[in-house]
Amino acid sequence: MKKYIRITVLVLIALIFIGTFVFLYRKSQPQEDKYHIETPEITDLRQTTIATGKLEPRDEVQIKPQISGIIAEVYKEAGETIKKGEVIAKVKVIPELGSLNSAESRVRLAELNGKQCETDLERMEKLYQSKLVSSEEYEKTLLAARQAREELQTAKDNLQIVKEGITQSSASFSSTLIRSTIDGLILDVPIKVGNSVIMSNTFNDGTTIATVADMSDLIFRGNIDETEVGRIHEGIPVKITLGALQNHNFEAVLEYISPKSTENNGANQFEIKASVTVPDSITVRSGYSANAEIELQHALQVIAIPESAVEFAGDSTFVYVLTDSVPQQQFERRPVKTGISNGLKVEIKHGLAARERVRGLKIENQ
Repeated sequence: MKKYIRITVLVLIALIFIGTFVFLYRKSQPQEDKYHIETPEITDLRQTTIATGKLEPRDEVQIKPQISGIIAEVYKEAGETIKKGEVIAKVKVIPELGSLNSAESRVRLAELNGKQCETDLERMEKLYQSKLVSSEEYEKTLLAARQAREELQTAKDNLQIVKEGITQSSASFSSTLIRSTIDGLILDVPIKVGNSVIMSNTFNDGTTIATVADMSDLIFRGNIDETEVGRIHEGIPVKITLGALQNHNFEAVLEYISPKSTENNGANQFEIKASVTVPDSITVRSGYSANAEIELQHALQVIAIPESAVEFAGDSTFVYVLTDSVPQQQFERRPVKTGISNGLKVEIKHGLAARERVRGLKIENQ
């Protein structure tokens, strides 16, 4: 019994050894390389570039107050449409003590001067009626009284402006009512009731009451690399895609290329602008990130093959043309002249016929 077990073990060992030898021998043998075969096609090629940027209104206006004070009322909110001249907010004037004191003093002086002029006029009228003074003297006294009345009214108006920022005679032109200067959509109202605001002057830009924009006229603003800016020009079509609306493409026309570059992460780039057409049925918000696809050049009805089938060696390019496939694939290395590429396919100008087939990527052994 032991003899049979020993023989069985030896046979198993022999089989394992032979199997291992056969496996290693087959692995050591060179395998035939096989490649995908590509057929040239007649097609249109377009080389494009992508410029990144954002969508924004062409006209965006910051509304600022014409007087300093405290926000008393806010009548509009962001997202509302507004017409030119509509009131956005109301400012309550907080008078400066020095200006208030000066205005009150001016009113008191004007009142004193006015009373004196009125008294002089009454006396002069009696003397003039009695023909004791000339008409010239009477007219001078009458003019002085009228001037005193005008000065008193002016002083009172000035005091009212200092106190309230408005006079009764100019209520329709009130600087305390902040109005929109254009028709459009309110993008932002950064102030609240009770906030202090200051008017724009030489030393300060002033407080922004609201930002209003015409959302019917949008532009794409982005940057393009200096290596590509020389191949585009104003007036060419642009395709706009938005990150927020990925299922929509928008037509645009390039209308501006900056004459001066700006450095961005070590690369020189040029700002571009394109006017965008947005259908009324689609709502677009200011500041959406966007990509602009711009055509650099195109070639119509040319021979094209996958770019992976082309071998680049220095300034030369080659393809491997299939000459035989039985018993194994055989190829002829042939120089060709290439044209434009769209990143997937490349134009073959010379050296390859449309009926010929070329070597593509290698088929990996499983």
